[in-house]
Amino acid sequence: MFEHTKAFSGFSVDDIPKARQFYGETLGLRLSEANGMLRLHIAGDRDTLVYPKDNHTPATFTILNFPVDDIDAAVDELRTRGVTFEEYDGLDEKGIQRVYGPPIAWFRDPAGNILSVIQEG
Repeated sequence: MFEHTKAFSGFSVDDIPKARQFYGETLGLRLSEANGMLRLHIAGDRDTLVYPKDNHTPATFTILNFPVDDIDAAVDELRTRGVTFEEYDGLDEKGIQRVYGPPIAWFRDPAGNILSVIQEG
């Protein structure tokens, strides 16, 4: 039934203008806005919908992973853009988990949703 459907994911935020600034300016993603919602235009032609929700509760899990070639460079660059990385047990001094699976570092959007940069390969 859905084998030819171009499915997409979405998540909520509590403030669309703050989300527009963060995803568009801080992270540098292409985005568009219609009907009070944002679409993040991510490589691979799979847009992600960002919609407002008055009683938004931040996700307690990673909602969006950004693959990078060099996690150290990505973390350094994001820090210069004002991004603060999460502090969990077992992370190195940069806030990168390097023990289990690929290197990954987590941060939050202005609505408190958890995002990551993850080094593949």
